[in-house]
Amino acid sequence: MKHEILYKGAFPMLRVQLDPGENIKAESGAMVSMSPNIELKGTMDGGIMKGLGRMLSGEKFFFQELTSSRGTGEVLLAPAVIGDIEAVELDGSYKLYVQKDGFLAGTSGIQVDTKMQNLAAGFMSGEGFFIVEISGRGTVFLSSYGAIHAINLAPGQEVLIDNGHLVAWPDYTPYTIERAASRGWISSLTSGEGVVCRFRGEGVVLVQTRNPKSFGGWIRQLLPGRG
Repeated sequence: MKHEILYKGAFPMLRVQLDPGENIKAESGAMVSMSPNIELKGTMDGGIMKGLGRMLSGEKFFFQELTSSRGTGEVLLAPAVIGDIEAVELDGSYKLYVQKDGFLAGTSGIQVDTKMQNLAAGFMSGEGFFIVEISGRGTVFLSSYGAIHAINLAPGQEVLIDNGHLVAWPDYTPYTIERAASRGWISSLTSGEGVVCRFRGEGVVLVQTRNPKSFGGWIRQLLPGRG
């Protein structure tokens, strides 16, 4: 399957060329356009329970499945938010954890599931108790709010990341969730940073340059009737 990411930056679009019989699954509503020979259908991909699990992690219940039925076809896909698209190749040796709204599309060998965080992590992070778990062999296309930046951690190297900026990380890179400031919760809150994720390498952690919650707070300040 050939693919190309167009207009990388704030308004990207994914162009996929499907040979006869090839298919790709994408988040519901991602299709922009498709050739007449492409068949589009909704699928739960794994049944009701996996669909419900994806909803708990913030993803959609259904996927779009696009299949080229006669000859070669082209599909254009785009995420719902302003941001970037990144292609990640999975070889089946590890799983990729993705924050909610981060999955855009995946080739036929990709499975999308959910993983439950421990109760403390889910409560402290503010992102819920479930995250998206992607496995299998193939290409997964991730979307972000803002540009995507890769942090490459050497063995034993640590980094603290604001959880609102996380996009994806491999399952073999351990992390803990802790308060941002070392002197207590009051200091963390007054600094504007409540909790962070401490990752310890090795591994590649993908982050986004913008925080959707921070942007939402900025928008609310501009709404009529505030203050």
